[in-house]
Amino acid sequence: MSSTERGGPLAGLRVLEVQGLGPGPFCAGLLSDFGAEVIRVDRVQNVTGEDGPPPPDVLSRGRRSIGIDLKSPAGVALLLRLAEQADVLIEGFRPGVMERLGVGPDVCLARNPRLIYGRITGWGREGAYAAYAGHDINYLALSGTLWSIGRDGQAPVPPLTYVGDFGGGGMFLALGICAALAERAGSGRGQVVDTAMVDGAAVLHGFLYGMRAGGMWSTERGTNLLDSGAPFYDVYETSDGRWVSVGAIEPQFYRNLLKALDLTDIAVEDQNDETRWPAVKARLAAVFKTRTRDRWCELLEGAEACFAPVLSPWEAPDHPHNRQRGTYTEVAGLVQPGPAPRFGRTPGAVAGPAPHPGQHTDEVLLEWGLGAGEIAALRADGDIA
Repeated sequence: MSSTERGGPLAGLRVLEVQGLGPGPFCAGLLSDFGAEVIRVDRVQNVTGEDGPPPPDVLSRGRRSIGIDLKSPAGVALLLRLAEQADVLIEGFRPGVMERLGVGPDVCLARNPRLIYGRITGWGREGAYAAYAGHDINYLALSGTLWSIGRDGQAPVPPLTYVGDFGGGGMFLALGICAALAERAGSGRGQVVDTAMVDGAAVLHGFLYGMRAGGMWSTERGTNLLDSGAPFYDVYETSDGRWVSVGAIEPQFYRNLLKALDLTDIAVEDQNDETRWPAVKARLAAVFKTRTRDRWCELLEGAEACFAPVLSPWEAPDHPHNRQRGTYTEVAGLVQPGPAPRFGRTPGAVAGPAPHPGQHTDEVLLEWGLGAGEIAALRADGDIA
């Protein structure tokens, strides 16, 4: 579906996504949910010709796919021709790859001065590690973020790809692209948005520097207010082997929690006395083990104690709150999160399921101005799928 047929705050924008992994597709999916027309440029070698059910790939939802051989001069020329008509181009290769292919930002911006050229790497484009291989866990490690996630006396815990690839990478790239689009509305000029996961992850934990300077954070992992050190901000196992969460930071919520647990002998005034935390945590753990998770929901939901059950990703779509809000949706039979955030006048929407690589090559190229003869010639030479 082209952007002219859709709503959303980014309706009318054309985005080229050069196929990559993790943060690039995540960013492109966000832009698609907001109404942009996203065309994924897949490698010709990845095109299988399948036309069955869509792939179960939530990161690739909402765009169409074309197959181009970017190692052929004609394929490169085609991508540059498409970039002339695009508002945004997204790429996630290691530094220097796009330049070696002949589609780096200088070339693309010379063809289209209004283009927003979005780039995402792990280490960044300069620095001692810039040329090194790496993954999410490594970027979090170097940024200082990974160290702080874990319990007292235990090793740091990798937070899946939430903080590096998606939070510190794809989300920051989407923010940068939207900021550059806003600036372009006044200047008429495009620019490069250079995003690095190590930078984004560092920004995400920036508040710790202020807390440390204010004497509110120790250098021991798992002993602090928000990292499982405090008894009133942690998860507890229930009698059925499930878990609940409490986040009763403010005194009034802590008081409500203690009352609901019938622990009225614990003084609310001592809440921030860290010497008492281990004993209080042991008391809470023992109490929570006496009932099932669902029973605790009955007792604590609505008690103003900052409580919620710990749901698995497979349970969350069926929780009444999430169902009432429509937090999750179903696309081509696959349950997945719906678009976020929400817009009052121009709501976003999932444009469709993930495409097969190269599935829309002909229809997209025709829409973007190529003639049927040109398409046939490119295919005959193996330059497109």
